[in-house]
Amino acid sequence: MLYEKRWAQAWLGFGFVWFLAAIALAPSNKLYQQGLILFLWLPTLVFAWSARHLFVSGWRRQPALWSAIALLLVWGALSLVWSSTEEGGREGKRLVYILLFLMAFPLLAQLGACRVRVLLRIGGLLMAIAALISVYRFYHVAGNLLVSRLEGIGEISHPILGAYVVGVMAVAMLYDCPRNRLVQSGWLLALACLGAFIAFCQSRGAGVALLLTVLLAPFWMRDRLSKVIFVSSLLITAVAIFLFQDLIMQRGSSYRPEIFQSSVQMIEQHPWTGLGLGAFYRVEALGIQFDHTHNMLTHVAVELGLPGMLLWIAVWLFALREILRARETMLGKLALAVWVFSTVAMQLDAASLTGTPRAEWFISWLPVGLAMMLPWVHAERKACGKISGSI
Repeated sequence: MLYEKRWAQAWLGFGFVWFLAAIALAPSNKLYQQGLILFLWLPTLVFAWSARHLFVSGWRRQPALWSAIALLLVWGALSLVWSSTEEGGREGKRLVYILLFLMAFPLLAQLGACRVRVLLRIGGLLMAIAALISVYRFYHVAGNLLVSRLEGIGEISHPILGAYVVGVMAVAMLYDCPRNRLVQSGWLLALACLGAFIAFCQSRGAGVALLLTVLLAPFWMRDRLSKVIFVSSLLITAVAIFLFQDLIMQRGSSYRPEIFQSSVQMIEQHPWTGLGLGAFYRVEALGIQFDHTHNMLTHVAVELGLPGMLLWIAVWLFALREILRARETMLGKLALAVWVFSTVAMQLDAASLTGTPRAEWFISWLPVGLAMMLPWVHAERKACGKISGSI
């Protein structure tokens, strides 16, 4: 098969790493988007016909998840009929991007679970380099005070969304400790850079998501490392609250309760159809206008109505079911950690589901994509143990 060729797998693998790391390291967002087209969308299209049996197999193995995704994309396309957007063609094209992104994961699964984990490590390492550069440039070169909220490089410049992207990569690396002692040193340094970035961003949402993930992880990781991280996180959190309580609490609730209340009122105006995909809206709370609802579920309900919100919930829960089925595998455990982090994060911000590939995709479509590759993980489990031992 064409997609089984080494050059084909290298093409797809590079595209996956590009998605994970170039969001921060690419010179511009335009180049990042063009790279995704060249390195991920294009090979998926090229190999789609020869891999058609993979997609049929994936649908048969995960009928609920694949059906929910299809219905959500169809409903989003249908909502363009009543949407006020003047860029219906562009919004429809974005749905195609989502479809191609998700189709890439069954193809990536053919690389083997271990190689996928290696790609996640490479992406995490490159993101750690981006985090280190961000801290150096913002505080040393630009001369900002240490109490200033960090603005990273590239598309992780937003303190909240940037912290979520880095948080996802940190979670994906945190429990996948290499066995080689020398490599472990690099792994620890990378985690330190990622953790510093999140701390300097002062994103409480990312902090809460990360804390809840590490507190729950021992239930499915069931190893010494997760327990050590559990205890360490409690100690670090206690020290941080003691030393920086005023800094943590100075922004209050950031209008989140008021924004949520206003969002519910907007949903009540168009409960069944929503405003339509890509429709422009503003949320007003206490006389202040906000660009979005700061919550994934309410954002989807505003745009796509309650049917769209229920379909997204179905996609998310079916993805969880598939992840739980593979929870005995390391990739399944890592996917579960990413899912838990993302579930918390999307309640506090990241209200964009169908936009162009951006930071929000790390806590929306990436966990779904990881779930879609898990049916092929079981066959690779024994081989993965042999390969990972040499990494």
